[in-house]
Parts: sequence; C-alpha cells; structure tokens
Amino acid sequence: MMTYYILIGGIALISWLVSSRLKSKFKHYSKVHLRNGMSGAEIAQKMLDDHGIRDVKVISTPGMLTDHYNPKNKTVNLSEGVYGQRNASAAAVAAHEVGHAVQHAQAYEWLAMRSKLVPVVSVTSGMSTWIVFGGLMLGAAAGVGFGFYIAVAGLIMMGLATIFSFITLPVEYDASNRALAWLKQKNMVSQEEYAGAEDALKWAARTYLVAALGALASLVYWAFQVFGGRD
Repeated sequence: MMTYYILIGGIALISWLVSSRLKSKFKHYSKVHLRNGMSGAEIAQKMLDDHGIRDVKVISTPGMLTDHYNPKNKTVNLSEGVYGQRNASAAAVAAHEVGHAVQHAQAYEWLAMRSKLVPVVSVTSGMSTWIVFGGLMLGAAAGVGFGFYIAVAGLIMMGLATIFSFITLPVEYDASNRALAWLKQKNMVSQEEYAGAEDALKWAARTYLVAALGALASLVYWAFQVFGGRD
C-alpha cells in the first residue's frame, strides 16, 4: 500500500509540475505578439479554410485552457485567452484544436477509436475504483467469489479508462504536428513565434503523457490487489 501511495504521490507531483510549467509557458508566449496581427479565432478559421473544411464553426468558450474540438456539433471551442488574442500561445492552441477538426474530416483512426470510447469512459471512469474496492471488501467479508467478480468488473472499467488515456496520446501529438506543419508551411508565424508555439504544445502534450502513466499505475496496483489475493 505504501509503495502505491508513493508512486501515485510522485505522479501527482509530476503532474502538478508539468501543469504549472504549461501555464507558465503559455503566459510567457502570450507576450510574443504575432507579426501578422491575427487572432486565435482568425488563425483557426484560416486553417479550416485551407483544409477545405466548411462545416466547422469557431466559437468562444469560458475559462482558461478550456480549448477543445467537439466532433458532435463540429465546433472548435477556443477559450477567452485564445479566441481574441494575437500571440504565439493563441496561435498554437487555435491551430492545435483545428488539427483535431482536420483529423475528424480525414477520419483519423486514433480519433475515431477515442470517440467510440468517450460514452463508455465518461460513465465508468468515475466509479471504477469504488467498484474494485467494494468488490474486495465483499470478497473479504463473505469469503466467496462474488466480490472477486465485482472487483474484476471494476478493473475492466478502469482498463478502458487507461486505454482511453493512451489512445489520447497519438491523437494529441498528431494534432500538434498538424498545427505546427500548417503554421510553418503557410508562413503564418515568424521563427520566434514558431519556436514559442512548438514549445507550448510540447508541454501541453506532456500533461496527457503524465495522465496516461498515472492511469496505468493505478490499474496495475488494483490488479495486484485483486489477483494477488487469489490462491
């Protein structure tokens, strides 16, 4: 148990450090103003146009770093700090989110896989740990196999969430690569602005990597708890 807490605590600390670093990077590059004077919304719209995507809308959404692409209603949602801003951070985020729209339009297989898991994971991820724990408690109290099977069901739910986290990695990295390639090919940013956009997206991707490793560590721990107690 202590090893688990140390591992999870370490991952939580790394996650906090990466998240703090990400916020620091975006704040720093938000001071690097674009030479072309375009806002995040304008960057996003141009990238959509350049890829021939006419059925996706660019809209503003409240909050900080709440940017996302919604495949259901085909909207690129840009946070207040991105939508109307004209800096390297805004350009990076806007282009990245459009990268997801391009993935959707081109039927990128990893995005399709992730989208199929969303409905399931959104329901099961929050309860999986409690189901595993409850199954273990039932098994210990009753001394029969019923609790074990409940715990296994919880592990399956947890496993789906872990798979989802790892499928997210190629989706996010690919969206960033598409964004950076477009920014460079279309000469949308200067060399300094491009370096800032690349660095910001690199740190954003690391948050997903840490989350995936955390999910895997939790799955392995609870799997040992469930199967380690079996004869």
